[in-house]
Amino acid sequence: MESAKITEVFGAISDDSSLELFKIIAGSNGANSDLLRSKMTLTRKQYYSRLYRLSRCGLIKRRDNNYFLTAFGKVLHDAQGTIENALSNYWRIKVVDTLDVADGVPAEEQKRLLETLIKDQEIKSILMK
Repeated sequence: MESAKITEVFGAISDDSSLELFKIIAGSNGANSDLLRSKMTLTRKQYYSRLYRLSRCGLIKRRDNNYFLTAFGKVLHDAQGTIENALSNYWRIKVVDTLDVADGVPAEEQKRLLETLIKDQEIKSILMK
């Protein structure tokens, strides 16, 4: 199997329904189609086309009639969690951007404000790079 392109991976989770399906599979310890379909409001064709895209780019796999995240899917799911954390801190991150372009704010003061504004350690470490 050829490695997936980033556009295919993002395309596979680009709409709300696909992302929801991906999250449901991630949150279960093996979910069968009946369970997945009962949690989704998709037509049969929409459901299976989304499953196909998630599978084709290597995010999920089917084993014993159940769907699981692949190792790659687990990594992407973790990254997706980081993105959701960043979105929930969006306005605080915008303040950090403002500090970066502001003249006259010493680096130590910027660091102290970043420590105060951002509580999530993962996001904080990304911004401190």
